[in-house]
Amino acid sequence: QVHLVESGGGSVQPGGSLTLSCAISGYTYGNRFLSWFRQVPGKEREGVAGIYGRTHSTRYDDAVNGRFRVSLDKSRNILWLQMDSLKPEDTARYYCAADATGRTAGGEWYLPDRFENWGQGTQVTVSS
Repeated sequence: QVHLVESGGGSVQPGGSLTLSCAISGYTYGNRFLSWFRQVPGKEREGVAGIYGRTHSTRYDDAVNGRFRVSLDKSRNILWLQMDSLKPEDTARYYCAADATGRTAGGEWYLPDRFENWGQGTQVTVSS
């Protein structure tokens, strides 16, 4: 059974940085994505960044490209999201997700319904 646990959220001023981590257990890496999503109340969950398990190829939403960096440490089973130059609009609850059945093999790293496994989320607040 896949288990995901996020940590590292908190409050930061605009322009600051945070690093989120997602501890992964029970998962087999392969031709599919692990992704970070975020959600604010009243809005749909949106894909932020994804990483392909076999090649570590990365994808980013345009809103965070150049500011966020996703990485995967398979030896420690940790998915990372380094967030720099944070903006107030980055405020959200952040979730990690893992595709265990290959439904993201075509590149759908940003579609929540392609992921069966989710963490409980960690809150990120960017405010002065």
